[in-house]
Amino acid sequence: MEHKLQNPIIPGFYPDPSICRVGEDFYLVCSSFELCPGIPLFHSRDLQHWEQLCYVMTPENGFHVEKNCGNGGVMAPTIRYHNGTFYLINCNFGDKGNFIVTAKDPAGPWSESHWLTDVPGIDASIFFDEDGQCYIMGTAENWPDGKGGLRQGIWAAKYDIENFRMAGEPVALWGGALAGAASPEAPHLYHIGDWYYLLIAEGGTEYYHAATVARSRSVFGPYEGYRGNPILTMRHMGRRAAIQNAGHADLIDLPDGSWYGVFLASRLIGGISKNLGRETFITPVRWEDGWPLFTPDTGRVEWEYPFPSCLTWTPGAEKPLRDDFDCEKLSLDWSFWGRPYQPFWEIRDSRLSLRCLPQALADPLQPMSMEVTHSEDHYVSFLARRRTQPHCRFSCRMSFVPEGAESAGIAVAQAMNHQIHLQLAQTEGQKRLELLLFTADYKLPPYIPGFTSVTNRSLLASAPWEADGVVLEMELNENEYIFRFGPDEAQLTELGRMDGSRVNPEKVGCMVGEMLGVFASANGGESGNRAAFDWAEYQTY
Repeated sequence: MEHKLQNPIIPGFYPDPSICRVGEDFYLVCSSFELCPGIPLFHSRDLQHWEQLCYVMTPENGFHVEKNCGNGGVMAPTIRYHNGTFYLINCNFGDKGNFIVTAKDPAGPWSESHWLTDVPGIDASIFFDEDGQCYIMGTAENWPDGKGGLRQGIWAAKYDIENFRMAGEPVALWGGALAGAASPEAPHLYHIGDWYYLLIAEGGTEYYHAATVARSRSVFGPYEGYRGNPILTMRHMGRRAAIQNAGHADLIDLPDGSWYGVFLASRLIGGISKNLGRETFITPVRWEDGWPLFTPDTGRVEWEYPFPSCLTWTPGAEKPLRDDFDCEKLSLDWSFWGRPYQPFWEIRDSRLSLRCLPQALADPLQPMSMEVTHSEDHYVSFLARRRTQPHCRFSCRMSFVPEGAESAGIAVAQAMNHQIHLQLAQTEGQKRLELLLFTADYKLPPYIPGFTSVTNRSLLASAPWEADGVVLEMELNENEYIFRFGPDEAQLTELGRMDGSRVNPEKVGCMVGEMLGVFASANGGESGNRAAFDWAEYQTY
């Protein structure tokens, strides 16, 4: 059997990949936005099979993130290795801004954050030159726009990595390949041969997304943009292309001297939506005339590429479909939304229980701010995993007796308060299963001053249910979402179905993908009640 590199190499909501190699081992990190723990770290030896080793940011090393619009928190990390130490640099929009954490072992433990109070802007990145000198880069509004104003651009400075402080003044490097290009950001710098190559993202992270490159003989320029830019994009393929949004790339060399690029892209589901969010893809990179050429020969991202001859095919163990909650610790597939500041979940006797917290899963959205408020209440009783394929099924067995305004069940959670709940609740003294759709109306993004929004709640279907136990199931077939319930897996009744494209991230305004999970809420009240889950199962087909 001929092995292939198949895209996406990490399916589901795992965007903004950054990669480094240490000997035969590859390490890759992704953005996690408002999820906790944050910044998943993966390991591979063949670039195809990736095992998650840990989360870089956890409550144990002081990670703080808050549940809100889904678009905040941590995004665009960079991982690098130098002299026996792994460095990860990132910006936390829910905390104090730019930071660096370090580890000797990529599986952890990772250090507490070294806050970079003298580093401006977003998408900070670091680069270690051959002489050991460290440089820091970032994105800031300091590039002339040709009209007497400033726009976004890339800067760099010498950096004292031992003391985590700037060792020189920032120098403007490049404003992107296109005049007035939207969002030149996410810089990565490489010293290859006699040239320094600056690889960035531009065009915005959606349909017009791209990766572009410039080069210079010295770190601080001047930088010459490649005449063939963009070196990676899918915008020229049209809005019907099965793969879109390609950009935000990082380069990696293999032991035989060949090169590859990892980047984010989105699959178009059913020709309509991008509900899986931005995923991690890979492509060979060929060097021509001193420039890196992504997606060689075809000029588009392919579903598969030849497997690198210098690597060994290394499949990992198959993951179980069902979590019976037999272990005291949650598996790495599960995430919370916002850092939980109290232990509202418990695993005991092979059951997961969630307490009904006052916070609702669709609480009103708040404006985003870089001012440190550190609320310890902005999290929800929600345990979820990423949707990874267009066709999948998520189900569980739940025991719950609702009181008052309490509810518990399963949910599809997208950003900007776009959610679908299949829940057990009490209405006029009767226990009922309800299928609810939440959406939000707003005019400005949450990071723009003056942001306001209105959350809408629609009851799509309901049915009486008096038993304490119930099996809940959602089946997602591309954009057709079907919700079922019953006393056991063999006796399920359809409660309702809906068009999943209504929570398309490019329609609702966000950069994340769908999370599927279990939740419990007192919906504004105080409660000690709990919902218990015997098992939860996620299956793709």
